[in-house]
Amino acid sequence: MSEEPPLIQSLRTAVAAAPGDVPLRLHLAELLLDAGRHDAAVVEVAVALQHAPGDPHGRELMARAMGAPAAAPAQPTPPAQRTEPAQPVLPAESSRQAPPAPPVPPSRSAAPGGSESAAPDRPRGGFDWRAAEDEVGDVVPPRYVEAPLAVDCGGDPGAAPARDVAAPGVIRLADVGGMQQVKDRLEAAFLAPMRNPELRRLYGKSLRGGLLMYGPPGCGKTFIARAVAGELGAAFLSVSINDVLDMWIGNSERNMHEVFATARRQAPCVVFLDELDALGAKRGRVQHSGLRTTVNQLLTELDGVHAATNEGVFVLAATNVPWDVDIALRRPGRLDRTLLVLPPDAPAREAILRYHLRDRPIENVDLGRLAKATEGLSGADLAHVCEAAAETALLDSARTGTVRLIGMKDLLGAAKAVVPSTEPWFAAARNVAMFANEGGMYDDLLAYLKKRRKL
Repeated sequence: MSEEPPLIQSLRTAVAAAPGDVPLRLHLAELLLDAGRHDAAVVEVAVALQHAPGDPHGRELMARAMGAPAAAPAQPTPPAQRTEPAQPVLPAESSRQAPPAPPVPPSRSAAPGGSESAAPDRPRGGFDWRAAEDEVGDVVPPRYVEAPLAVDCGGDPGAAPARDVAAPGVIRLADVGGMQQVKDRLEAAFLAPMRNPELRRLYGKSLRGGLLMYGPPGCGKTFIARAVAGELGAAFLSVSINDVLDMWIGNSERNMHEVFATARRQAPCVVFLDELDALGAKRGRVQHSGLRTTVNQLLTELDGVHAATNEGVFVLAATNVPWDVDIALRRPGRLDRTLLVLPPDAPAREAILRYHLRDRPIENVDLGRLAKATEGLSGADLAHVCEAAAETALLDSARTGTVRLIGMKDLLGAAKAVVPSTEPWFAAARNVAMFANEGGMYDDLLAYLKKRRKL
């Protein structure tokens, strides 16, 4: 191999000093493409797309490096035939430059039988991926073995701070893959009364109420809460202990009151109390008086004593340790309904895996087989599996100088190496379900442990 030009060598040194500089790396890839070194360019673009998966310039360079056809450049007019209209010059403004001509829109290909014959131009600032797929459909291997699922599942999009009310979102329960029992319980608790006002009035069902979701971490409790808000067409207000607790006496109670006052003004509104074991810890175990009074204020707001009504305010809470939540919060009229959110089932795992692989270069991935191999993993574990498989393929590509796609071997190897993060939680929950199940509070957890032979 001939020695690289000095400019490319300098850019390689700069990229090594700043590996996260995406524009610099893409500039190096473009120079490598111009030099005919497509394999080396693909390696640089692949690394850049790991930092910025949606970068349009990076995706365009990747298509060029992988052999996708580029738009044909326009043929210049021969000098002898080129005619340029003379620009009129006004006598009083002869020293000024003529105004620039308006840009000419790109020509479009005519329909069959039409009069236009010019080739379609590439879209400005992007790449025509559909046309590229048609051209290289027989060359690029299929991404998945089976047809795509209709359902999709995303990760948590991020919680809004207290008093920062999010508008009704587009997330629905249909976006939650699998978990049919969870959906049925939410339908009975919230959605059916909201959708049938006549029946609600007939049976005297109030729109007040609260539901406590509990289960191992990383299983999508926050995402489900946002999906409920989307189904109700309600605003979403997420609250954590950092949004409420204050070092000055009285400020924590005032912050808690302001949260519910905002929700009442924005009704219908879903108030999501994240990590309820921190916001509503058992007062007998709390040493700090400020936190005890904050729990008292939360009880008051749930009862709506100082407000005309809590009608239209739906309270959802989530915790990993429900046995540490103050028992007063779970009496009838407050967070009186509980919902166990377990690790995703097979349809949910398939949807989560598809979501996390959507922007990664993969080939011949059998999601059904992969979902069976990842039984017991949480949603966060599944995201880590996809990340680890991508790292393996990336390192192989960097070492060999030839880009390869992520395959089943990478994903199955990553799944085998991941220890389920839910196991410590089940180890602690097992003792609670067996020896502290007062009133059948954890019957659903006990049934799951027996079914999975974890007792």
